[in-house]
Amino acid sequence: YTVLRLDLASAKFEVFEPYKIPRPNVYDVIPDAKNNGHFLVLGSEDVGRIDAKTGEIKIFKTPTARSGPRRGMMDEEGRLWFGENNGDRIGMFDTRTEKFEEWPVPTPGSWPYDVTADKTGQVWTGGEYDDRILRLDPKSGRFTEYLLPRSTNVRRVFVDNSTTPVTFWVGSNHDHRIVKVETLD
Repeated sequence: YTVLRLDLASAKFEVFEPYKIPRPNVYDVIPDAKNNGHFLVLGSEDVGRIDAKTGEIKIFKTPTARSGPRRGMMDEEGRLWFGENNGDRIGMFDTRTEKFEEWPVPTPGSWPYDVTADKTGQVWTGGEYDDRILRLDPKSGRFTEYLLPRSTNVRRVFVDNSTTPVTFWVGSNHDHRIVKVETLD
């Protein structure tokens, strides 16, 4: 995959090629507050950064080999949260310190696909194959699992931070349903 940057004022494209052919699957690109592009590479353990000013590309390796970083989001503290799909973990890359933290899921075989953080600092994901919604308290390392009533094949995950407590949303990848999780705490 090739990453392009378009400067609308000059209508110039910039092409970034973090990998030579054969290329691994750059699966998601997430900007930070400085407009640097962070990318996740499924099929490896790579998290990359493209410096917005210089174009320099830097690759960081997760602690878990072949962890399969898939999809994620940047929080307000400059931390990139992501699903380590092949590693069965939630990963976090602190863009300021360039250090990783990982949390293995409590039920093996979940294969987290996407991760999002909420306004309270809790982190949410869904099991791609086991139909569990997972909420992580990163400070304690404690997970809470919510078993869905039907097969869903969780992919993209969303949190509504305007509610108290927050509301978790996900679409079912198997049929025409939308799942809403409201916690009691």
